[in-house]
Amino acid sequence: MKQGHKVARALALLCTLLVSASAFADESYYGPRLIEEQVRVPAAGGYEVATTILRPDGNGPYGVVVLNHGVSASARERARESAELLINSAQVFARRGYVVVMPLRRGFGATGGAMAEDPGSCANPDYFKAEKAAADDVMTAYTYARGLPYVDPSRMVLAGQSAGGMVSLFTAGTRAPQGLVAVLSFAGGRGGDPETSPGVPCAVEPIAKVLDSLGKQTRVPVLFNYAENDLFFSPRITRQWFDRYTAGGANAEYILQPAFGKDGHYMFSDVVGVRYWLPTVERFFASHNLPFERLDAADPVRKPLLAFDRLPNVKSDGCKSLYRAFLESPGPRAYAVSEDGRCGFAGGQRDAQESAMKQCSTVAKGACALYAVDEAVVWKDTTLAGEPDRTQNPSAGLSAPGTKVIPVSHSK
Repeated sequence: MKQGHKVARALALLCTLLVSASAFADESYYGPRLIEEQVRVPAAGGYEVATTILRPDGNGPYGVVVLNHGVSASARERARESAELLINSAQVFARRGYVVVMPLRRGFGATGGAMAEDPGSCANPDYFKAEKAAADDVMTAYTYARGLPYVDPSRMVLAGQSAGGMVSLFTAGTRAPQGLVAVLSFAGGRGGDPETSPGVPCAVEPIAKVLDSLGKQTRVPVLFNYAENDLFFSPRITRQWFDRYTAGGANAEYILQPAFGKDGHYMFSDVVGVRYWLPTVERFFASHNLPFERLDAADPVRKPLLAFDRLPNVKSDGCKSLYRAFLESPGPRAYAVSEDGRCGFAGGQRDAQESAMKQCSTVAKGACALYAVDEAVVWKDTTLAGEPDRTQNPSAGLSAPGTKVIPVSHSK
């Protein structure tokens, strides 16, 4: 993600934190204006937790999602950990009125130091000790976030991917944080090794025992979200873990998404994966009366772009969900539809329009045409294919500057 102009840099006197803030304000980003800040939060143990905050540009008060990263296999990979790996997912929450707080735990990225959450050998792991250390760092960021002036401290969410999902569950159960209203675990677990043991982690029962305990202590609704082709944790294992967790009385929901890419473990962090997990989170939040509407949903200028019921020819849920991916994607981006209701999408690449048309053409029997480009609907009722309508978007059809985002494309 390419950042825009730096707008502030100040010392937060209360916590003696060096804060730098950047606005998402370039051609690669669309949607409500967001602010990104880098802070170092002092922890009780005398160290600092490097934390990225992504928030709406406003006074709030906003809810908070403390979004936790996974655990890489090697020290080199852990040293390279950063919020950039989850930034696309973080933007989805920030566009819906949440401050997203992404701490780097000890042993990861800019926080540095020794890894505090090593469970030991796979033959005899101590996950209670490992998760306790990880939860200390999560709570450091959590407590800091509740004190921010633009935050509603009574609307806190713990979320994470892989080991980040596991520490979110552990923190909710063992710390009972003030203001916590929900937990989101995406591909949550520990001990997976897709190369040597696809789908079967090395310590199934030790994790189950941790979940036994957590299920008896957690008092907020919890979402377990997995993909059918998760090569770290297979559906058989994750369903077993979920059953052990809910046996203790926890209020939890298990969702198994369709197979995604080569390894569904990474669905949450992939731009296209939003087509699956976002509707699930929307339903989950709605069922627990938690707000989750885009901040620009009522903007009359943006309503045509955000309206799913206006997609021409499209009747399938697949193409509607792919349009969700388009709306959450960085730019340059484009979405195309065909006469027979097929579609194509591309985002984060200079040739997005050509790529979206190509993706559509590979699955369509009829002619394809661009429906939306960047942040404007370019479709006309008379459109079949060819040149987009530049009266609504003067830049449509023109090449755009390159960006640093990962290009994606898909068809349905």
